[in-house]
Amino acid sequence: MATIRKPVASRQLVLPSMEDKANAQAASTFASNMSLPIHRWFRYSAGFSADWVRDLIENEKANGRRRVFDPFVGSGTTILAAEATNVESIGVEAHPFVARVARAKLRWREDPGEYYRCAMSILASAKARRPASRNPTPPLLSKCYPAEALTQLESLRLTIDAASDGSPNSSLAWLTLLAILRDCSPVGTAQWQYVLPRKSKSRAAAPFDAFEAMAAIIRDDMLRRQMQPGGPPAQLFQEDARQCASAPDGWADLVITSPPYANNYDYADATRLEMTFFGEIEGWSCLQNSVRRHLVRSCTQHVAPIKNDQAFLEDAALAPIRTELQEVYGKLSFEKGRHGGKKPYDTMIAAYFADLARVWRTLRRVVAADGLICLVIGDSAPYGVHVPVERWLGELALAAGFRTFEFEKTRDRNTKWKNRKHRVPLHEGRLWVKG
Repeated sequence: MATIRKPVASRQLVLPSMEDKANAQAASTFASNMSLPIHRWFRYSAGFSADWVRDLIENEKANGRRRVFDPFVGSGTTILAAEATNVESIGVEAHPFVARVARAKLRWREDPGEYYRCAMSILASAKARRPASRNPTPPLLSKCYPAEALTQLESLRLTIDAASDGSPNSSLAWLTLLAILRDCSPVGTAQWQYVLPRKSKSRAAAPFDAFEAMAAIIRDDMLRRQMQPGGPPAQLFQEDARQCASAPDGWADLVITSPPYANNYDYADATRLEMTFFGEIEGWSCLQNSVRRHLVRSCTQHVAPIKNDQAFLEDAALAPIRTELQEVYGKLSFEKGRHGGKKPYDTMIAAYFADLARVWRTLRRVVAADGLICLVIGDSAPYGVHVPVERWLGELALAAGFRTFEFEKTRDRNTKWKNRKHRVPLHEGRLWVKG
């Protein structure tokens, strides 16, 4: 257990036993979801375990908590688990493309047979369509797909666009095509979904075959899920987590979420291939206006437009951590001058905690007086300068009006990089906030 400044008096957490530690370590990854109905329709690496979320909700139902909120809902793990446990839920997601994915997943209640017939009609029309290609073809697509595969994918996209009528089946057909894009490309993908055109896979799926197979998976998952008890439909809003404008005051009694880590991962770039394919962006340079401006600033790319860091460092909401933050900021500024890339980690860290302070104030408005919050989070060490993320977030939660916090470590991070680029030991776990 990590040493925390503020002890928890009103909630004593039961730490995982040795037998449960493997499950605890896996809880903060999306990997297990790829074997679960609905969750597996799209692999979003920034997610966490749906089984763990479901278990937590079931446990807290015994304590009378039946309204679940997730301000960083991603592709919908928490709200889908809430539906499966018969509780109310609200999710907020700022990334426009990822919010669309989550919205499509929530269509699992529709008629599976009608969906499948719609998908097969689209497939037949795509096969009969005269081959077409974009002019010019976005460079990223040319790097990621052979001409024949791209022609088939384009036929599917154009057919889906032509048939789009705003119906649930249109949404599910779009998701079906989205779900096969990575499988149909022979290029590699990094752990966090970055596309790696210089690396290749041994085998890529044929688009028409992959679409038919995915449609069958989605149909069967819908059938399987509809055979189980289902709670009230989740509400999903595409909004800024720093405001959560549509979430009612005092509504939530349980928050389960994972905010962006302060580790320079560009969540906007994670779906660049998909967004390029669907014509939502023309290239990497479009991400700033289309996605990054909506997100919590957890990446150096997110803070590129910022010219004055003092506004963050002097933010009244950061008073509990200001002295330590300024010290870390100074170290990062010094290290930035010593590195060729001169990445503005100093600005990123200041902006990140200013943004999360706003999230905590918003949560204080949305969460009931006796609510419980669980954040899956990890610390950070840009340029080798350690940032105690979980403790600082706990301090900011108290400043926002919550009563207690405690951090439960679940796993070590960066262990495979030992003695290489990243030498500072890092960890990940759950930040529990009460009150």
